[in-house]
Amino acid sequence: MNKVLHITNGSSAVDIMRKSGLEGDLLPWDDVLHVGPVPAKLSFEALSEVRAEYIINQGWADADMVDRLFRERGVLMSHIEKYEKVILWFEHDLYDQLQILEILNYLSSVSFDLNRLSMICTENYLGRLNAEEIAVLKQYEEGVSQEQIDLAVKVWKAFREHTPLFWAKLLHKNTKVLPFLHGTIHRMLEEYPSESNGLSRTQNDILDIVSNGEYRLGRIFAEQQKREKRVFLGDTVFIDIVNEMMVVNFPLLISNLGDRVELPFSQDQQMSITQKGLDVLSGKVHWLEIHTVDKWLGGVHLSKKNVWLWNSETKEIERG
Repeated sequence: MNKVLHITNGSSAVDIMRKSGLEGDLLPWDDVLHVGPVPAKLSFEALSEVRAEYIINQGWADADMVDRLFRERGVLMSHIEKYEKVILWFEHDLYDQLQILEILNYLSSVSFDLNRLSMICTENYLGRLNAEEIAVLKQYEEGVSQEQIDLAVKVWKAFREHTPLFWAKLLHKNTKVLPFLHGTIHRMLEEYPSESNGLSRTQNDILDIVSNGEYRLGRIFAEQQKREKRVFLGDTVFIDIVNEMMVVNFPLLISNLGDRVELPFSQDQQMSITQKGLDVLSGKVHWLEIHTVDKWLGGVHLSKKNVWLWNSETKEIERG
């Protein structure tokens, strides 16, 4: 076994890091924790099974490949104490920050020696760098403190609670020891249905882009990315969000090629917003009055009987 384990956000980053000549084992985390169930009171192993099942059911990847990746991840993490050094390579966005929380929480549970743990977390998107640029990032490596571990454990627990109140309260806490965490907390709250129209921020952005004349699906995705201060959304999740607004009793979006969209992006595919979509976007109609929400955000299962709304004016989460 190699002396060093490098853990990073996904397989794309691993491919580049391998080309950079880094010595040691490379482990991609490969989990989109900002969507789907992340329920409380499950062990790391049990939660991994839940996450793998969710990814498979969404059709994002081949079932055998997903099972293999999560199984290999579990084996490496169960033997992590054998490594002389573990280096976390991550970014500043929501996708990566949630992965950091899960990893640090796990390491706290196995009493991993912090003297062997360090982290590289910058505003560089790892998947966009070349091998030489990845190697340069090594200069930003810093040790992980007990204070950072303690905060990660607290925040990860809040993320997995059945109510978002604990997560929302973190907006008013000092989280500076993990410098990108405050933005992560705020951005996750924006994915709750809006108090004004029932749309998440991402849904609202997509409808707004289409309403302003962009009909090409690939360009809609690109424009949505430009609106993010810290880009985190992948194209597979984007497609699911678009379909969520199409495959409903009162569609907000329609396509000229059918009642749902899929990858890869096609130049032939044209999107348009319906009148109902315009009414919801403007706030004339609240989407949750005509649509039953059924999705997970961390440990919160949003449903007809469990509605939580984000108030962007007061920066508070409210019961619906």
